[in-house]
Amino acid sequence: MTYRHDMPIGARLLPEGGVRFTLWAPAAERLALHYRTGPGTGTARADARPTRDGYWEVVVPEADAETLYQWQADDGPLVPDPASRSNPDGPHGPSRVTDPEAFDWQAKDWAGRPWKDVVLYELHVGTFTPEGTFAAAAERLQWLADQGFTAVELMPVATFGGHHGWGYDGVLPFAPHPAYGTPDDMKRLIDRAHALGLMVFLDVVYNHFGPDGNYLGSYAPGFFSETHHSPWGAAINFDGDGSGPVREFFIQNAVYWVQEFRIDGLRLDAVHAIIDDGTPHVLEDIASRVREAAAGRHVHLVLENEKNEGERLAPGPQAARYDAQWNDEFHHVLHVSLTGERQGYYADYAHAPFDGLAHSLAGGYVFAHSERDGEGHRTERTPAAAQPLATMVNFFGNHDQVGNRAFGERLGHLVPSPAAGLAMLATLLTPAIPLVFMGDEFGAETPFLYFADWTGELREAVRAGRQREFRLEAGSGRELPDPCDAATFERSRLDWAQADSPAGRERLALLRAALAARREWITPRLERLRTGGHSARRVGATGLQAGWAYDDGARLVMQMNLGSEAVTAPETDDSGSAPEGIAVFDHRWQDGGAWAPWSARWTLYGVTA
Repeated sequence: MTYRHDMPIGARLLPEGGVRFTLWAPAAERLALHYRTGPGTGTARADARPTRDGYWEVVVPEADAETLYQWQADDGPLVPDPASRSNPDGPHGPSRVTDPEAFDWQAKDWAGRPWKDVVLYELHVGTFTPEGTFAAAAERLQWLADQGFTAVELMPVATFGGHHGWGYDGVLPFAPHPAYGTPDDMKRLIDRAHALGLMVFLDVVYNHFGPDGNYLGSYAPGFFSETHHSPWGAAINFDGDGSGPVREFFIQNAVYWVQEFRIDGLRLDAVHAIIDDGTPHVLEDIASRVREAAAGRHVHLVLENEKNEGERLAPGPQAARYDAQWNDEFHHVLHVSLTGERQGYYADYAHAPFDGLAHSLAGGYVFAHSERDGEGHRTERTPAAAQPLATMVNFFGNHDQVGNRAFGERLGHLVPSPAAGLAMLATLLTPAIPLVFMGDEFGAETPFLYFADWTGELREAVRAGRQREFRLEAGSGRELPDPCDAATFERSRLDWAQADSPAGRERLALLRAALAARREWITPRLERLRTGGHSARRVGATGLQAGWAYDDGARLVMQMNLGSEAVTAPETDDSGSAPEGIAVFDHRWQDGGAWAPWSARWTLYGVTA
């Protein structure tokens, strides 16, 4: 079975033979395609003709799959196609025509899995395995499925400058990064995942282009806003003059991944940095078009959104709405509760972190919709109203929360092992959708650092910026890792031998047991979860008690002691009127008048076994 997304831009193989090349270049007066049809052949040139609204087009009858090509606007440099499906030598080299229908998908009956089944595992392709490729990652999928994960989330794979990087500075959004493998290698990874019952999510970046290999300004300056700005420079033009083709470019990208690569979910990075004053908002257009393109399949849409705009979410697939948002605030109050850290944005959650954690467990967000200032602090700290908990993606670590630290420390580096274990359980065993960052499932000792393969002035600017950002850490006597040193990238690779250590096996056993309990008791009841009616409160200095209500009158109760001292048990256990309950899961729990250190218990009331 084959799949192709027939894009109105880029290179399209024609049924009668040859290739149609289309580029939006409204600033160009002349546009030429330079191409080479095979090894050993010379480079030929074909002049494009303008069609409409700034688009140019040329048909090359002798071109086929594997043809290499570049565009030239006026007398400018040779540049890649921004809608290239493949750029084997990176963004400074030629694009390559591909034949999407040459790949034969084997998981022919795959239609995805419902949202309630999702347990996400976030990974960076380049550091997930020693090889750092799609093919090597595919070999690890069976292991992930065996642990109980149901979905893999890939950090961005769009082609960026250099060999290694996080991927958030991509410049060719349609082309998988060549250091990871070919487009077909990525498809084989996804196909293998589907054969194992695993969904594949992809992190996409629609708020900016990276600085290395971005040639758009020379022939399509309309891609960038004249009035809006982003934290990374020029904002994308989603609402100004000529924004129609820009909006369509990103909509096509989202649909492309879903249709041609059979992606099961997209996570849109930092949408708070997407500025669109028009109607409908581009986020609504993207969601509507993806929903339409994915008809008959379970395809999920997730936001990263610091503004906490709950109105963009819906507890079921709806046109123009998203299934969920990464709930950074759950992480922040959990992190502060366990580490006591107060620097940076953690200061917003430092006043009463256990109370904030209780608020998040019961209602999702901690603070209502608000902006952040230049230091990353919320401009307002109004407590948030309850959100449908299934629209929250909770985690105790992710690439940002680990990698944006000066030394890439995971939570397990900062707190005792029992505390890190409880943080994992608090993530896995609530009605929110859980996410685990690669390696945290076995307590990886390797850091995850910020790394990029930049040179020259850009490298020096990044080095200086990191020094300014982490001036306190840099003054502590520890040398700040150089983000552009290849050794920083290598240090971030997972050491899989740690998964087989005694500590690694113990953590994995805890994870597998927790995910088994989730499959049996939480996932089947998720669609009956009420939007409100949940409760959570602090117990003593380090205890938490939460209760989640269901439409049939049942209630799931969590009791947890996130401290090294025993906590006196409360007089009530939040079970409602039900006298008895079913033991769902317990960890280090001891019955009696006190909760043991680093212990937790989950009980389901109002149902029969």
